[in-house]
Amino acid sequence: MEEILPLGKLPGALLERLLARYATSDERLIVGPGIGRDAAAIALDDERALVVKTDPITFATAEIAWYLVNVNANDLACLGATPRWLLVTALLPGGKTTVASVEALFAGLHAACAPLGIALAGGHTEITHGLDRPILVGTLLGEVARDTLVQPGHARPGDAILVTKGIAIEAVALIAGERRAEVVARYGGAFADRCQAFLHEPGISVVRDAATLRAHADVRALHDPTEGGLATGLRELARAANLGLVVDGDAIPILPETGRLCADYGLNPLGVIASGALLAAVAPDQTSAAIAALATASIPAAAIGHFTATPGEYILRRGGRAEPLPEYAADEITRLYA
Repeated sequence: MEEILPLGKLPGALLERLLARYATSDERLIVGPGIGRDAAAIALDDERALVVKTDPITFATAEIAWYLVNVNANDLACLGATPRWLLVTALLPGGKTTVASVEALFAGLHAACAPLGIALAGGHTEITHGLDRPILVGTLLGEVARDTLVQPGHARPGDAILVTKGIAIEAVALIAGERRAEVVARYGGAFADRCQAFLHEPGISVVRDAATLRAHADVRALHDPTEGGLATGLRELARAANLGLVVDGDAIPILPETGRLCADYGLNPLGVIASGALLAAVAPDQTSAAIAALATASIPAAAIGHFTATPGEYILRRGGRAEPLPEYAADEITRLYA
């Protein structure tokens, strides 16, 4: 019997094989598809590049438009680009979609785009069968000067690995939103409200994090850990550069709400969806300056490890012991939907 793939991203090895076989090249494609590549970059001329990203929102239902805009903007920011134009494909569930719910969706998109200066440029809307929740797919376009493009895969052995804010911001907001009654029953309404508000504070956007780092440090690579959590994001960042890494598990800033909710639902914090944290490869002699610059901008950050010259070796050190960094075939959050 043919293997059925789990929920979540395609397994990395399968994706690499498919891209090697079927992806086509183009002389103007500066950054193309690959593991750890957040978006594509296409040369417009000798000085400018168009950066393009597409991402869906499939887990969330509450504030789905805010998720859509920010997760796409995050991936443009990881290449140093400024987001400009958004196209949205909205697939809405038959038998459940109302005029009021569509109005709320459009209002939510407007509210999410405005602070980032993004124009809603088009898309497609459709009420379709077989869905129990809305699914949004965004395609976001932005621009960047080619000499400031942050290309994936440029981390070097010895570079420090920084993470901003903490983990796992998006997972906390999702759990509190999708399982609100259970969270309220355990911890009360104030705790549930605070967790749902993680979407905005600390917030799932890393646009400001990325801009601050690029302005104050020699940033080799940036990556937004999403599905599969911090562990998957770290692997993707190292894989893009054909490097290994060593991570200090005791230095990883796991937010208290994350620890509490993950313990309740039996989820590993390292494997739950982690938008809101930014991973950065920074020149080792600039680690302190980078963390200080982020602190000045009121963005907490921590150095959690370094890259090594051993491709494919991903080590987690915790409590004096070394073990392989966990690998997740599917995001831990998918267990809530099983």
